[in-house]
Amino acid sequence: MRTSTQLTPTLPRSFRAFAVAAGIVLLAGCGPPVVVTTPVPAIPTTQVARANVAGNWLYAVQNSTDGTSRRTYFALAQEGDRITGTIRTPNGAMPITESGWDSTGFTLTNVTRNGTNERRTTYEGRLVGDALHLVLRRRSAAANAPVPATPPRPPVEIVAYRAPSGEGAIPTRIALPARHTVPDNGIARTPAMGWNSWNKFAGRVDDAAVRGMADAMASNGMKEAGYVYINIDDTWEGDQRDAQGNITTNRKFPDMKALADYVHGRGLKLGIYSSPGPATCAGYVGSYGHEAQDARTFAAWGIDYLKYDWCGASMLHGSEDMPALYQIMGDALLASGRPILYSLCQYGVLDVWRWGADVGGNSWRTTGDISDRWQSMVGIGFQQGELAPYARPGHFNDPDMLEIGNGGMTDTEYRTHMSLWSMLASPLLAGNDLRSMTPAIHDILVNREVIAIDQDPLGRQASRVAGADSTREVWMRPLASGAHAVAAFNRGEEAVPMTIDFGALGIETRGATVRDLWSHRNIPLTGTTYTEVVPSHGVLLVRVGK
Repeated sequence: MRTSTQLTPTLPRSFRAFAVAAGIVLLAGCGPPVVVTTPVPAIPTTQVARANVAGNWLYAVQNSTDGTSRRTYFALAQEGDRITGTIRTPNGAMPITESGWDSTGFTLTNVTRNGTNERRTTYEGRLVGDALHLVLRRRSAAANAPVPATPPRPPVEIVAYRAPSGEGAIPTRIALPARHTVPDNGIARTPAMGWNSWNKFAGRVDDAAVRGMADAMASNGMKEAGYVYINIDDTWEGDQRDAQGNITTNRKFPDMKALADYVHGRGLKLGIYSSPGPATCAGYVGSYGHEAQDARTFAAWGIDYLKYDWCGASMLHGSEDMPALYQIMGDALLASGRPILYSLCQYGVLDVWRWGADVGGNSWRTTGDISDRWQSMVGIGFQQGELAPYARPGHFNDPDMLEIGNGGMTDTEYRTHMSLWSMLASPLLAGNDLRSMTPAIHDILVNREVIAIDQDPLGRQASRVAGADSTREVWMRPLASGAHAVAAFNRGEEAVPMTIDFGALGIETRGATVRDLWSHRNIPLTGTTYTEVVPSHGVLLVRVGK
């Protein structure tokens, strides 16, 4: 008969999904999972007494790809049958919510919830000599669901040993500065254009892939179309700092300065990734407490762009501290002596569009992560309308990277994706493999007439002007020349005729040219309206002006 103790959980705040289960490291919330496993000895089957398992236990697994060590700590306290404590990963500390014993050993369970989903992670274990043998079992279920929403993963066996004294402690909170406005850095007068590694490569990105993307961008017409940044997302970092406290790279990136020189030699710029927390989303070293030092390192390497992702900061800080923590890095980048575009990534929490520019941000994510699905793309893109007042030269709303060319949508849907992001004055960061895209995908990404809308120097974002309660929507964006961009989107499942009434939108059409930006043709207009059949999930995008 297994006895059980129920504990009241105090869950850490988190804005990116993560799970690090000893033996399996799941890097989630930024893209597809990366799984790292290691073989361990079989757990003995003989019965054991109720030993005292109190203490700080460490399980470490080597990542064979980048050479870093992923560490999970079990900080356990024991009083009779009751085991309490936390399971700490690089991303945060998860409380033990249940514990129990039987004649074969003990169980530890932690429960975390994200919306309607519940994740239960249970460890069955015993103390054998000086080692803690554990079997990990996890399942995720929808709230109140009678069966798991996803099949349980196979159990994983691990062995943890007592950690060296003092190792695994939660970092001390840094003092937060008084709020002030970070001076404008004078860059990104139009939205950033480039490429980011995460959507296609996630944790598999390396030096060779980045060089390959730079070569492709420099030779396939993208550079001439305005794309300039080659951005490395998470997993470039080492697992610890050097003796002087400098952030280090792992073996996938042997020389970041040499890589920056290579990218610059192609007429492009290099971007990098970090976090205001002690750890990044993938559990690598973050910039917490080392902001000025890291900014100087980035500048010395020749970095031109920083994506700064909240993730591990939630281990120590609530969302109310976001502006102060992002301000620290904003000041540090400005003091580094190098112009570095500052991209805030914290998923729209705390109405970042109201304060992102004040902390030095050139752009700020407005939602959670995009995925390569129609519903994800439109769910993010079409909720941006109310944020139009906050977009301006140097400071832009960011609905996340492009998924164009990754295979989860049709070419028609990808044209809608490109059109909507351009109407929104969004950064255009391709997320596909630039070395192997189809001609159709290439044509979408380098359509200069559409890109000109995104890069219009007025910096004004489009707003919805018709169809808020239907699957047919019309959006309009003013341009610096006095012209307007107008997009008619068909979100429905059937092709339908859609009419744009320029007169009703206050657009003067006498003497104006109406240009279809996808067919690259001028539209003859005899009145103030134009009707065209728009395919399912398609768009009619025009520029109207003299």
